Amino acid sequence: MVKICCIGAGYVGGPTMAVIALKCPSIEVVVVDISATRIAAWNSDQLPIYEPGLEDVVKQCRGRNLFFSTDVEKHVCEADIIFVSVNTPTKTRGLGAGKAADLTYWESAARMIADVSKSDKIVVEKSTVPVKTAEAIEKILTHNSKGISYQILSNPEFLAEGTAIQDLFNPDRVLIGGRETPEGRKAVQALKEVYANWVPEDRIITTNLWSAELSKLAANAILAQRISSVNAISALCEATGANVSEVAYAVGKDSRIGPKFLNASVGFGGSCFQKDILNLVYICECNGLPEVATYWKQVIKINDYQKSRFVNRVVSSMFNTVSGKKIAVLGFAFKKDTGDTRETPAIDVCKGLLGDKAKISIYDPQVSADQIRRDLAMNKFDWDHPIHLQPTSPTAVKEVTVTWDAYEATKGAHGVCILTEWDEFKRLDYAKIYENMQKPAFIFDGRNVVDPEKLREIGFIVYSIGKPLDQWLKDMPAVV
Repeated sequence: MVKICCIGAGYVGGPTMAVIALKCPSIEVVVVDISATRIAAWNSDQLPIYEPGLEDVVKQCRGRNLFFSTDVEKHVCEADIIFVSVNTPTKTRGLGAGKAADLTYWESAARMIADVSKSDKIVVEKSTVPVKTAEAIEKILTHNSKGISYQILSNPEFLAEGTAIQDLFNPDRVLIGGRETPEGRKAVQALKEVYANWVPEDRIITTNLWSAELSKLAANAILAQRISSVNAISALCEATGANVSEVAYAVGKDSRIGPKFLNASVGFGGSCFQKDILNLVYICECNGLPEVATYWKQVIKINDYQKSRFVNRVVSSMFNTVSGKKIAVLGFAFKKDTGDTRETPAIDVCKGLLGDKAKISIYDPQVSADQIRRDLAMNKFDWDHPIHLQPTSPTAVKEVTVTWDAYEATKGAHGVCILTEWDEFKRLDYAKIYENMQKPAFIFDGRNVVDPEKLREIGFIVYSIGKPLDQWLKDMPAVV
């Protein structure tokens, strides 16, 4: 019986290992983490992350061939294949601060593997890591090998939150990179056989280590670039009277381009896009490619511009001040069907409004009040560090209330900002919301969720990203 151990019980490790356990009943899968509360949550009825379909998969396998444990060393020692799925946060200080990945947790995982191993291991990079991380890990393991053989593989994840379980059941591709040596090929084959239990062979791609590592960064950079491209066009649409939805639809009909990732919005978020692009920028700079680095930096610049443009539109529309005004924020997660708030545009929008002394009332169906307060109190990139290193007393956000009801959040508000595309926001009774708001009542739709014409008939002044502006907004232009 093959034994798999995954170090790290987060958004990648938990769901990936649950699906491997479900699809490979003959393999014992153990997910380990030093966080006792996180492991306890995985062993309870209230899983630590929300992902459609995840609970069913975990319940089918847990206690049979899927286990969650804090006994890291024991399970690493017993495993044949070790997936490493620990955080690779952006460095906040020192060399490469603000761009380079911090490999502290990766390095300590590698040293621990070397310390406790008594048999040969295949070590698999699962978290997103900068190119050449495998080489660094390999050096740590071989210099501490005590006669044990280690093969390092890169097996990046390409999951989209909200659809992670479906992505795992039916992936576009599984990518495995390894050394081009007989031992390396054998290790690649061993991992390939795990995935072959449910993934068609033609979707399992094998490459060298560096190609696999770079493919992950490149995929995220190009997806983010598409979003920044359509968001740049959305600004031009507002200036000219074009409709970004019509433009994106027309562009997406070109089979060379396709329709995906062409929805204009208040900006992209999530744990990967910004981090991976910054990482790519740093690697380009380190390899003497400043022009390439500048090109990718622009993707993030446009994303930041889109968020500040949105805030400026809110403030300028409301007589150039939101001081003391109640602004309802509908949606805080970075996208629908997830409770994840990492790098969500909502953080920057809320901070921008708070900077103008607004009073904010937030409703999100999946994000807790505690999480929202912590996010608004954090510095950039703090979210990716362990919870004990994050701020504990979010006092700076006393102007923020969090409710569990959209109607409560919007009651008495001067304006409503829709920042996550939750389906329920399409079905709200906007006539009722209008009735209970201050007049003039504003809606700023950062996700193009609502029908602007219908809301204007009710009486709202509506701003939708990239859509023709109503006269009120034209009379009060936003200058960034």
